[in-house]
Amino acid sequence: MGQKKSSGFTLLEIMIVVMIIGLFATFVIMNIGGEPHKARIAKANSDIHVLEQALEAYKLDNFNYPSTDQGLEALVTEPSGDPPAKQWKTGGYVQRLFNDPWGNPYQYLNPGERGKFDIYSLGADGQPGGDAEAKDIGNWDDTEDAG
Repeated sequence: MGQKKSSGFTLLEIMIVVMIIGLFATFVIMNIGGEPHKARIAKANSDIHVLEQALEAYKLDNFNYPSTDQGLEALVTEPSGDPPAKQWKTGGYVQRLFNDPWGNPYQYLNPGERGKFDIYSLGADGQPGGDAEAKDIGNWDDTEDAG
């Protein structure tokens, strides 16, 4: 008797599709909406979502999220220090880390100040806090003030 192959999507395939949808949404907003600030915010939110999914996959393999010191770099290269990454996936959880739409690295805190972990962009000014284009964008409720 032949063996049945399991069908379905892997987490990596789902993450790639989410990233492509986010890039497409950003492209559409930039070209149709004519509001580059809103497009940058949409891109930052999409990037943060991709990083959240990668951190969840990291935790599934290693039983913990990377520490603040290990940072988001732990998604690309195997981290050292505590907590140990005993089952780090060869090839990483994302191909590379990308900067926010304003050219700055995304920030990461574990434990987070607003959740189990915080991933955020400091916005257009690159400084904590701010309003309008300078407002911080993160994996938290948009109604809160950033700080």
